[in-house]
Amino acid sequence: MFLRKDSGLQLAMAAPLLDIKALKDSGEFEGYGSTFGGEPDSYGDVIAAGAYTESLREHKSNGTMPKMFWQHDSSEPIGKWIDAKEDDKGLFLRGKLNMGVQRAREAYELLKEGDIDGLSIGYRIKEYSVDTDTGVWTLERLDLKEVSVVSIGANSSATISSVKAIKAATELTDKLKAGDRLTEREFEVWLKGLGFSNSQAERAARVHLKGQGDPAEADKTLAFLRALRG
Repeated sequence: MFLRKDSGLQLAMAAPLLDIKALKDSGEFEGYGSTFGGEPDSYGDVIAAGAYTESLREHKSNGTMPKMFWQHDSSEPIGKWIDAKEDDKGLFLRGKLNMGVQRAREAYELLKEGDIDGLSIGYRIKEYSVDTDTGVWTLERLDLKEVSVVSIGANSSATISSVKAIKAATELTDKLKAGDRLTEREFEVWLKGLGFSNSQAERAARVHLKGQGDPAEADKTLAFLRALRG
C-alpha cells in the first residue's frame, strides 16, 4: 500500500554518486547527479524515472540551470552547469568549473587526482509516495535547485530529506526531554533535523560525544544549542 501527500516543498539533498567522468583541462566535466530506481539508499529512498522532467522543463523555459556549488554551500559557487537531462540511467549533467575561482581550481585538482569523485543534488520534494510495508520512499517529482561537487561519493553518506529529518528530530527531542541519552548517530540526525549541515552535525556529534575536534568549534556548537534551548 502506498500513501501520498505533499511534502511542503522541503529542501533535501540526495546521495552523492561515484560518477564524475570526462574531466578536461578547461574544467569541463560530465557525470550523473542521480540515478533512477535500483536499491533504496541508506535512508530508504529511490528516485523515480522522470522525477526531474518538469523542473528541467521550467529551467529551460526560464533560461536557467541548477546552480553548481561546492559541498552544497551556496556561498561557494564553483562554476556552472551547461547541460542537464534525464536518460535511462538518471540525471546526466555536463558542467564547467570556473577556473578563475580558487575553490574551483582546488576542486579541479582534487577531481583530477581522484581525491574527490562525487556529485550530489539539492532539490525540493514536490511529490512522493511511501510503501508502508517496506518503508521505501519513492521521490516522484522534484524541483532541482543545485548539484554540488562533493568530497565523499558513497550512498552511505546520503543525507535524509528534511521531511524525514524533522520527524526524526521531533522524536529524538521527546527522547531528550524524557532524560534519555542519544547515541552518536541519533545526536547527528537530531542536529540535521534542526538545520545543521552534514559536516556541522557530524563535527558536533564527534566533539560532544567523543571529545574530539577543535575546542573552538565545540564552543560554537554549544552556543548554538543553548540558543535553541532558550
